[in-house]
Amino acid sequence: MRNRTILPILALIFASGLFLQQKTDLTAVEIIKKANDLRYGETSEGSMDMTLVRPTWKRSISMKMWTKGTAYSMVLITAPAKEKGQVFMKRKNEMWNYIPRISRMIKLPPSAMSQGWMGSDYTNDDMMNEGSLVSKFNHKILKTEKFENMDCYVIESVPKNDDDVVWGKKVSWISKDDFFTLKTESYDDDMYLVKTEIASEIKTFGGKRLPSKFEIIPEDNPGNKTVVVLKDIIFNKPLDESFFSQQNMKRIR
Repeated sequence: MRNRTILPILALIFASGLFLQQKTDLTAVEIIKKANDLRYGETSEGSMDMTLVRPTWKRSISMKMWTKGTAYSMVLITAPAKEKGQVFMKRKNEMWNYIPRISRMIKLPPSAMSQGWMGSDYTNDDMMNEGSLVSKFNHKILKTEKFENMDCYVIESVPKNDDDVVWGKKVSWISKDDFFTLKTESYDDDMYLVKTEIASEIKTFGGKRLPSKFEIIPEDNPGNKTVVVLKDIIFNKPLDESFFSQQNMKRIR
C-alpha cells in the first residue's frame, strides 16, 4: 500500500520537474530578446559619453539618446561645440542626419551604414540599428561558457537578408542570470572578425542593473578603441512615435 502511494507522488514530482525544465529552457531568440529588452526596454531616454582612443590622441563626444522599440531611435550630440546640435534619427527603415550648422537634412543611404559613426569604431548601423538584432537575424546557441566569471550563453546570429544588414554574423556572450550582453564579436561577409565589444561596470539605473561601460576594439587597428560610458537612463517612459520626426530633429535640445 505504501509503495502504491509513493509511486504516484514520484511520478507527479518527475512530471513537474519536466514541466519546470521545459518552462525554463529558453531558445536563442528568446535569450537575445531578453538581453535587448534589458538594454532598451519598450522605450529609453538617456545620456552617455563616448571617447575615441587612438595611439596619439583622444576625442570625447557627449550625447542624448531616445529609443522606442527597435523601429525608432534618435541621438542628439551635446558636445563638443563643433558637433553640438547634430541629430541622427532612425524611423523604421529610414536613417536621417540633421546638421544645424548648415541647416541640412541628409538621408543616409544603405551604403553609409558600414561607415564609422562620428569617426568612431561604431558604425552608423551599430548606433542606429542595433535593436534590430532580434528581428533581422536568425539565432542559435553554440555553447555555454564563463566570461568575466559569469555563466553565459554563446549565441551566433546570422542575418536573414544579406542585403539589409551590415554584418556577416555576430556572436554574443549573454549572462544566464541577468541577460547582460557582456561580449559581442562582429564579423564581415567573409567571416573575418572586424571588432569586439566588451561590456562591464554593472550599475543600477531606474531599478535595472545593466552594464554601464562599453568598449569597441577593432581587430585590425592595434591601439584603437571607442569607449562609451552610460551616465543615466530612464526606461519605459511614454514616448510617441511622432517624437521621431524630421521636424523634431530641428528643435530637439
